Amino acid sequence: MINPQDLELHLDEEGYLKDFKSWTEKIACALADKEGIHDECPLSMERMEILKFMRDYYEKFEAFPILRAVCKNVGQAKNCNYEQFPDPVKAWKIAGLPKPTPEVFAKIKTTA
Repeated sequence: MINPQDLELHLDEEGYLKDFKSWTEKIACALADKEGIHDECPLSMERMEILKFMRDYYEKFEAFPILRAVCKNVGQAKNCNYEQFPDPVKAWKIAGLPKPTPEVFAKIKTTA
């Protein structure tokens, strides 16, 4: 089992990973712990599928994915994102992605 407190994280003042390319599953676990998601580490397969999809989507499009498309693309139940990450901004942060711009942040909040 991974102890999130044992990892050295390089975060900005708001808790976003400074270098999104340094993200690992261990870092995701530590970020989740900081965000109040205290699963055993590693995180569940369902959560990791969502986080990895968000990262892949961001790398391709430099954008936040449409939430209703996330579950379809990872082969999970229709409302998987709300079941696994009720706050999409926390999912974004745990996925190690850069702090969203105010426009993206507003979009994330309105699709939640």
